[in-house]
Amino acid sequence: MSIRRREFLHGTAVFAALYPLSFGAGAAPTEKVKIGMIGSGNVGGALGSVWVKTGHVVMFSSRTLENDKALAAKLGANARAGTPQQAAAFGDVLVFSVPYRALPELGKTLANEIKDKVVIDTSNPYPNRDGEIANWAREKGAGLASAELLPGARIVRAFNAIGAARMGSVHEERGRIGMPIAGDDNEAIEIASRLVRDIGFEPVLIGGLEKGKFLMPGTPLAGEHTPEEIRKIAGSL
Repeated sequence: MSIRRREFLHGTAVFAALYPLSFGAGAAPTEKVKIGMIGSGNVGGALGSVWVKTGHVVMFSSRTLENDKALAAKLGANARAGTPQQAAAFGDVLVFSVPYRALPELGKTLANEIKDKVVIDTSNPYPNRDGEIANWAREKGAGLASAELLPGARIVRAFNAIGAARMGSVHEERGRIGMPIAGDDNEAIEIASRLVRDIGFEPVLIGGLEKGKFLMPGTPLAGEHTPEEIRKIAGSL
């Protein structure tokens, strides 16, 4: 087992002890998590902003560092700005919220930084925007495709088919709206689930990464559903 893996597992155990799964709606987290946002547009900016407000430490990154610096300054002491490389090195948990066509290059340039880390994948493949990589990802399934493009990362697919505005406001009505997630790594799923709850959603695991193909706009799981509705829909897929 690598040193990074041992350190991560130790940190996970501490995090789980201090921040149990029974963490109540509306409460504040008892342990800060360092989150690296790879992409800080509408979705990344909304998610990162709420996590900052719930006590986590977030580094925003994108192609425009000045915009990230302005966002970090607005959010206060728990917010940082950096390059994607810096954010990937900074975060114990990484959130990829970029056009899908950017994933192949990011998977190469950030290979060392993402290895063994929990990665929440919010990115969706759109052929009109992303080109042939999107067609391939849709055929393979977005969850399995992202795992291939970000090798070594412990991927959980989430936040894929609800508008960014709701991601920034749903904390006002915690737990009412479900968030379907998919992943193969149990520890990564637990950590991602806690962060999903901090945003205000109730996470609902629909299966492994092969189910990631259903976590996209235009599928039955897209839009707002209660946790019970998500379980029912997922059971019919």
